Amino acid sequence: MLKPPQLSTTEAYLWDKVQSGEPLSDEDALSLYNSQNLAFLGALATLLREKLHGKVAYYNRNFHIEPTNICIYECAFCSFARKPGEPGGWEYSPEEIEAIAERYVGTGVTEVHIVGGVHPKRGIEYYADIIRRIKRILPHVHVKAFTAVELKVMCARSRMSYEEGLIALREAGLDSLPGGGAEIFHPDIRNQICATKADASEWLEIHRTAHRLGIPSNATMLYGHIEKYEHRIHHMRLLRELQSETGGFNCFIPLKYRRENNALSHLGEVSIIEDLKNYAVSRLYLHNIPHLKAYWPMIGRVTAQLSLSFGVDDLDGTIDDTTKIYSMAGGEEHPAMTTEELEHLIYSAGYVPLERDSLYRPVRPSPVIA
Repeated sequence: MLKPPQLSTTEAYLWDKVQSGEPLSDEDALSLYNSQNLAFLGALATLLREKLHGKVAYYNRNFHIEPTNICIYECAFCSFARKPGEPGGWEYSPEEIEAIAERYVGTGVTEVHIVGGVHPKRGIEYYADIIRRIKRILPHVHVKAFTAVELKVMCARSRMSYEEGLIALREAGLDSLPGGGAEIFHPDIRNQICATKADASEWLEIHRTAHRLGIPSNATMLYGHIEKYEHRIHHMRLLRELQSETGGFNCFIPLKYRRENNALSHLGEVSIIEDLKNYAVSRLYLHNIPHLKAYWPMIGRVTAQLSLSFGVDDLDGTIDDTTKIYSMAGGEEHPAMTTEELEHLIYSAGYVPLERDSLYRPVRPSPVIA
């Protein structure tokens, strides 16, 4: 891609740095966050995105299981969790979870995403049994399950180390970890929004352990609440450093704070412009994490489509209205898209849709845009 004309001195410097493959510094990232030139940010993120993935935009066929929203924590941003006995709480039985899985026999789904509340009584064996039940029904499905926040408590309940707990889950059929629970790592912010749950060092150590065991994972960042740009950069720096050490992260997913039904509702929400800026900076700063995902149920279909021009190469999957985590906070009320709808959304943005499995291997070839 040719360098755009009429760039400022700083913009030209950053363009040359990205084009050469040199990692951005924290100061570079802050400069990009503070930029008012949204077109430049999109062009720069697209430069790197197309170096990595060309015109391809990925999606998969997936569904979610959220075994419970009963949770021991009270995070300020959360609209999902309930205390035992509180209205709106649920806890699926293993048989109900089996019934959910049975709906997807023969549908072509390749992934089940399992996350939920941090239950006060459930340990590793309970969740290993859930995985085994799902695998008996859908033996070829990729099980991406349990955030580091859930795993910390599961392991403690079962008196297991992180390694022991992850090995037990892997033997039951766990294939990878999602990236949830990361929120914002900086203690000044974490202590205000989720002080009691796994801190940054614990989250990172669980993912480090998973990577050492050959279990890949994703990473997230919750943005758009009380954090500042410097806190986002600090968060991404810790992820970039762990990725340099292990190479185990497949994907980074910026998660937008949504305001409905939680203790931070008075803050409002950041604009679409801020969403697109954050995608661009994430793509540029996290040069060593291969994929950047826009989770469309959280930001909506139109913003997800726009994000493809700001560094994003993955729009997640079909989902089939199986998640409540963001709909309860004000995201897509009924999050479901067919493969045809996802492909049309991607084509309309000028990109080539490619159905992937959970490790970004093509499930079937896609036609190329002429």
